[in-house]
Amino acid sequence: MASKDAQNQRRGLPSFLPGVPDPDESLPASYSNPGNQAWQLSRPLPRSFLPTLDLIIIHQQVELLGMILGTETSNKYEIKNSLGQRIYFAVEESICFNRTFCSTLRSCTLRITDNSGREVITVNRPLRCNSCWCPCYLQELEIQAPPGTIVGYVAQKWDPFLPKFTIQNANKEDILKIVGPCATCGCFGDVNFEVKTINEKLTIGNISKYWSGFVNDVFTNADNFGIHVPADLDVTVKAAMIGACFLFDFMFFEHSLAGL
Repeated sequence: MASKDAQNQRRGLPSFLPGVPDPDESLPASYSNPGNQAWQLSRPLPRSFLPTLDLIIIHQQVELLGMILGTETSNKYEIKNSLGQRIYFAVEESICFNRTFCSTLRSCTLRITDNSGREVITVNRPLRCNSCWCPCYLQELEIQAPPGTIVGYVAQKWDPFLPKFTIQNANKEDILKIVGPCATCGCFGDVNFEVKTINEKLTIGNISKYWSGFVNDVFTNADNFGIHVPADLDVTVKAAMIGACFLFDFMFFEHSLAGL
């Protein structure tokens, strides 16, 4: 077993995310570099995990009805690996009233399922404020993996100049920070949110909104994101970063023809 683990580490195989059962049931989920960093947790995880790479691609599906009518529909996302293979599918659950009158601030639940249709991650977003002038009751997400088990939160932190967020564990203790750019319009290039340690001295990854071209950005809701993370990053933190990606889409990049 030790030799097999060493072989997997040489190949650069990463940790596991919830999903399809491990193709080798004899291989325990382990981390190649546990250390004592706050962002590498020691919490035991279920055995049914899907091996992941250090790049997670999130592609929002184009809603033709919303394009034609200029209305806001429930968001849907494909979650893919670096080869473009779909590993998860996320669907927003929200009521029409919230989408119409609360728009991008709406409360919703995003249910992430694997390719067999089994729900593996649940992201809950309550109705919250979003303003650099309001330092309280800011945006927050709750991450459950598996559904029913809270493993972390993504919380917005007030800052008058930069979008800042923290990734928290189940006890709401800060373990990582996310710092975005001053301008998040992304009209002619990618927008990068850096994932940093608590003291902001070390960048361990980033969440990028890829520029898909002027026409797509203006006339559709379809956004593409990439999450770059260390392969041995704790799986609960990876799940929280996927949730953070959805939150950034709502807060900074969601638009429709009705808003032009």
